[in-house]
Amino acid sequence: MNFEDEPVPGYPLPILPGHTSPGRLERVLRAGQFAITSELAPPDSADPEEVYQRARLFDRYVDAINATDGSGANCHMSSLAVCALLTRVGYAPVMQISCRDRNRIAIQGDILGGAAMGVCNVLCLSGDGVQAGDHPQALPVFDLDSISLLATARTLRDEHRFLSGRKISYAPRVLLGAAENPFAHPVAWRAQRLAKKVEAGAQFIQTQYCYDIALLKQFLREVADLGLLGKIFILVGVGPLRSAKAAEWMRTHVPGLHIPDDVVKRMAGAKDGAREGRQLCIDLIQEIHSLPGVSGIHLMAYKQEDSVPEIIDRSGVLRGRVPWYPGRPAAEPIANRTLS
Repeated sequence: MNFEDEPVPGYPLPILPGHTSPGRLERVLRAGQFAITSELAPPDSADPEEVYQRARLFDRYVDAINATDGSGANCHMSSLAVCALLTRVGYAPVMQISCRDRNRIAIQGDILGGAAMGVCNVLCLSGDGVQAGDHPQALPVFDLDSISLLATARTLRDEHRFLSGRKISYAPRVLLGAAENPFAHPVAWRAQRLAKKVEAGAQFIQTQYCYDIALLKQFLREVADLGLLGKIFILVGVGPLRSAKAAEWMRTHVPGLHIPDDVVKRMAGAKDGAREGRQLCIDLIQEIHSLPGVSGIHLMAYKQEDSVPEIIDRSGVLRGRVPWYPGRPAAEPIANRTLS
């Protein structure tokens, strides 16, 4: 199968048998390829060129790009807007939707709007609490949670109706995703929570950062015992550390992030912390690649996005496959344009 033949842009596009979206990510996953997704940090700007500059770092290396939705409860360009820009030039975005900031009316409208612009992948999240971000005075919404959001998106797609019961004329054709954290306590409940998300409609998950392969293997065994491996594509979260100090800070201050002592010791013993962090990430990717039940990785290189090509190249997991890239110049920066 040639993953590079998808018409870009344009909608509606054909859906392959057994698929729910016409998207490139679903084609790669269902073909059994080792998928790679990454994360684009939205700019604090209204210039579309800043989005394209960040996306170009991933050209030829990732199958889809997550556009975060107020990650950490901090304000940036919206996920919907970033996705709209990316689809203009043919990237395959994953639109994140956080329940923190919208009620069900706004969320359903965003799902329809994103799909109308060619968004084929939606990641359903509850969202970080506002107290963690730069607008702690903001009022949180949480009309839905991640599981009811999945069920809502599936209702739009499969039943062609809003939650109110009112029919829609053209359903969003999307692949539905969720987040999962196999490394957070209580660890024993994580597979069961995944089962609830699968029942609600999740077709793929992206996990929290993995620095503990033993815990990941335990999670995969429990997922297999529940009969879920054939029902969900698992993309394991990975990312490079900058230093032992950064690792220590992250595991102390980032809720749900587990970094074992031996990882911190490895980083502390390195002469070049950033280089060792990239090598650690590569080692983890190679080990994850060999695990049954894993469909790919979600590479989160926050403020180290330029390290993504090196990490993917040196990991060797693409095995000669070249993910699609636009191959055309992006829009001219606003500063260089004459506005009428």
